[in-house]
Amino acid sequence: MEENQEALLEAVFGESSESEDSDHCHQNQSEDSSDHSGKNPSWEPVRGINGLWLCRDFLSPQEQFSSLSAIEKEGWFSEASHNQAMRFGNFPEWVTELCHSIREVVLFSDYVSERMDSVTCDEESKACILPSEILWREPLFDQLIINVYQPGEGICPHVDLMRFEDGIAIVSLESSCIMNFTHVDDTEACDSGREGRDQLPMTNIPVYLNPGSLVLMSGEARYLWKHEINRKPGFQMWEGQEIDQKRRKSITLRKLCKTE
Repeated sequence: MEENQEALLEAVFGESSESEDSDHCHQNQSEDSSDHSGKNPSWEPVRGINGLWLCRDFLSPQEQFSSLSAIEKEGWFSEASHNQAMRFGNFPEWVTELCHSIREVVLFSDYVSERMDSVTCDEESKACILPSEILWREPLFDQLIINVYQPGEGICPHVDLMRFEDGIAIVSLESSCIMNFTHVDDTEACDSGREGRDQLPMTNIPVYLNPGSLVLMSGEARYLWKHEINRKPGFQMWEGQEIDQKRRKSITLRKLCKTE
């Protein structure tokens, strides 16, 4: 079993970083401090929402700067009227490296199981960052969307389209914000005028997203919870203080469902 694990890890990440034959891209990644194998990332399961995980220190300040520079070089937002860029497959190299880093930061987390078939899950403690069938799929993601939000701009409550598979990653850049999650049953009940789950009032779970943070949604979090960002004055409150809103960029990575 241990040999199979080492072979699978080598197939995904290449040989040991101590080898002189490591490829140039991997060397550059290590030099740019984006190799997460040398540190233990801090993962937080969001209470009340199964399948929702937050890594606040996913990207260092230097890595955030590099990502923003890469986005600028793409020229996607050269005109002020452009606020969204979307790509399907054939990612730029920096996006491919970002996907690689997401897989690494899950693999080298403190929640990794000793068993390869449950590398990201511990059924007894309910700790599951990403199910193995998502983590090991190839490619991990094949659809990219980058949004630019000016102060006051956000997103309405929604569940991502069913044309995308389970497992969604969101990276935040430039400005902090509060992303709110509400259960699908609760929001539908509210819209129809009936009471929600078990006759309880609608549950709203706020999540603070700092620049450089990574959110992973799978299972219930992906399919049964709507997420939104309301950046109108008075709605972006955290610990009694209103967040000083600036321009925010988000990088969302998803995997298209296979078509027959």
